Amino acid sequence: MTERRTITPPHRYRNNDKAVGVGNAFWDLSERNGLAGITAELEDGEPGVLHTEDGHEFTNFTCCSYLDLDSHPKVIEGAVAALRRFGVLDHCIPRTRVQLPALPELEASLGELFGAEVVAAISAGVASAGLLPLIASGHLGNGVRPLMVFDRNCHVSMAAAKPTCADETEVVTCDHHDLGFLEDMCARYERVAYVVDGADSLGGYAPVRELAELQEKYGLLVYYDDSHSISAYGERGIGYIRSHCPVLDERTITVATLNKAFGTSGAAILLDGYPKDTLRVVERFAGALSYSQPMNTAAVGASLASAEIHRTEELTVLQRRLRANIELFDRHISTGQSGTTFPIRVVSMSDETVMEAGRRVYEAGFYVSPVFFPIVARGTAGLRVMLRAGQTEEQIRGLCAALAAVGAQQAAPAEATR
Repeated sequence: MTERRTITPPHRYRNNDKAVGVGNAFWDLSERNGLAGITAELEDGEPGVLHTEDGHEFTNFTCCSYLDLDSHPKVIEGAVAALRRFGVLDHCIPRTRVQLPALPELEASLGELFGAEVVAAISAGVASAGLLPLIASGHLGNGVRPLMVFDRNCHVSMAAAKPTCADETEVVTCDHHDLGFLEDMCARYERVAYVVDGADSLGGYAPVRELAELQEKYGLLVYYDDSHSISAYGERGIGYIRSHCPVLDERTITVATLNKAFGTSGAAILLDGYPKDTLRVVERFAGALSYSQPMNTAAVGASLASAEIHRTEELTVLQRRLRANIELFDRHISTGQSGTTFPIRVVSMSDETVMEAGRRVYEAGFYVSPVFFPIVARGTAGLRVMLRAGQTEEQIRGLCAALAAVGAQQAAPAEATR
């Protein structure tokens, strides 16, 4: 009998054995401590307050709707109005064949708002899965296959594209914001593309101006996911990248979800300097972007309504409230992100204490999510706090008191990020 072969994985771009083997133990521990798998409903009239079936009430500090636009009456009505107007929830056909007028209306509205050519997608993850291989092959760029450099901390929605990109070009991973490595690669390769978060999900911004210097000197292409700063940052909510990057042409590509501070659903791909022919290539060959998965009608209607709010003074008011809440939190709890405008704070804890601390804070009436490997590097666990415009001073002070009670103030903060 012929001996059956076993497979030894190369693990060049991912390692599920490591991620699942180590990370699953933390997820199991989260569930045992009641910090994962929670089912709860919103409390009427109470911003961010939820209650479970067994009667436990808590304020949710783990929600990325930083401006609370997801519950704004105009956004809700925008979704309903679009459904009534078009009479269908999900127009299940590729947009390259037939599309409802609502989708190009949204892209035109977002294009004017953000000052870019916009292609809509069902999610930022779908957008990255489709766009990054086109960058790798040179079809989105200047025609030259680049060395694809993925930042070690880039979100899994981007990192998951490494194997596909590696079928088109060379792929490497660099340390977080390693500008020296990037410049060395730019000097050695005809073309380099850097894949990075514009705003990290654990706090901090990319070194936009330093990267722009490499763009000007070498033609570096930078692919940003700026999902955590869109709406929450910048005039009319254009986000951190478009507020600070001096290179807004074909060398800078930005993707942002509409699910977070924008308050709706879907994603926006922001492009500059690309001809219509290239936009057609994106629509036709960027993976699921060309399938029968456009944004559904309700999401488009809600997004059109949110875009209109972004053009009013109300957005500025909400941004100010968010900043005030961030500053209030910083006055009570020190973190590596203290003093920044970023709406996320990570309260450092050890791997051994983070679950117990999270459970005690939850029992006190506040939910903050424990983060651990593979969400963060080993040994850098913490409690992640999401601050929002609609949170009250009483809620924030209450959370800070609960965090202080579990020793948050004694935890040494990590080095502040940009």
